[in-house]
Amino acid sequence: MGRKRCVGDCSKMAAGCCGVKKQKLSSSPPSSSGGPHCNGDSQCRGAELGLGGSGGGPGGSSRVNGLGCGNSLSPGCGTLSPGCGSSLNPGSRKMVVSAEMCCFCFDVLYCHLYGYQPPRTPRFTNDPYPLFVTWKIGRDKRLRGCIGTFSAMNLHSGLREYTLTSALKDSRFPPMTRDELPRLFCSVSLLTNFEDVCDYLDWEVGVHGIRIEFINEKGSKRTATYLPEVAKEQGWDHIQTIDSLLRKGGYKAAISNDFRKTIKLTRYRSEKMTMSYAEYLSHRQHHHFQNGIGHPLPPYNHYS
Repeated sequence: MGRKRCVGDCSKMAAGCCGVKKQKLSSSPPSSSGGPHCNGDSQCRGAELGLGGSGGGPGGSSRVNGLGCGNSLSPGCGTLSPGCGSSLNPGSRKMVVSAEMCCFCFDVLYCHLYGYQPPRTPRFTNDPYPLFVTWKIGRDKRLRGCIGTFSAMNLHSGLREYTLTSALKDSRFPPMTRDELPRLFCSVSLLTNFEDVCDYLDWEVGVHGIRIEFINEKGSKRTATYLPEVAKEQGWDHIQTIDSLLRKGGYKAAISNDFRKTIKLTRYRSEKMTMSYAEYLSHRQHHHFQNGIGHPLPPYNHYS
């Protein structure tokens, strides 16, 4: 509606998020307990979100910790659904994310937990994308772990890395165990279409993820992000989402409209696929020989 738009590119976004020090970001909604979610000693000083110290993943990627995805999926967003968090318009290009990517993540986790050799190279594309791997658990789909990167990574190595990082190294949760496998849901999110905008309201709830950059009370630069599904799942409007991100980023002062206008905002989209463990078993049972899986399939009654 007449707002000026400054279009950026993905490389600038990655640099802005990672920086020289490979800063860590959190994209989770505020904890209901009110306590900060921090990874490592340096991150605790950043309160609920601030940018932490170094600690990027292998290959120079920066880890983005936690997922901005509430504790439950939106109504109508079932498993194996590309519509959960997907922001592609009808008739647009073919989606890159696939059920096979979720299967691969389950393969990686299963092999790790049971001491098998890592799964073989998958057949889906190995193009580079910024990505997140998210784990939820139980019927109410509670968040169990989520870590990703805004640096574009080749999907084969990126999904392999962040499958285990999100399952075992999310500091908000203990490492996953074998017993949890049958109750898990895996989501893969690929981030696309990064755009710098001149108006902090120039994004659409349920369509865009947002990353904000602002100067806090002490004159330090802070950054925070929510993935596209967060605001919709939480029932937030634009202002509530922005204010939540500011608090998540450690901003303590009163939030005025004038201050909101100083925010630098980058919007982006995502493709997301979600799969349950039961669906993983069914999919692997059907495709086991075609895909050359290098480990025994877990039998259906493995956890009975």
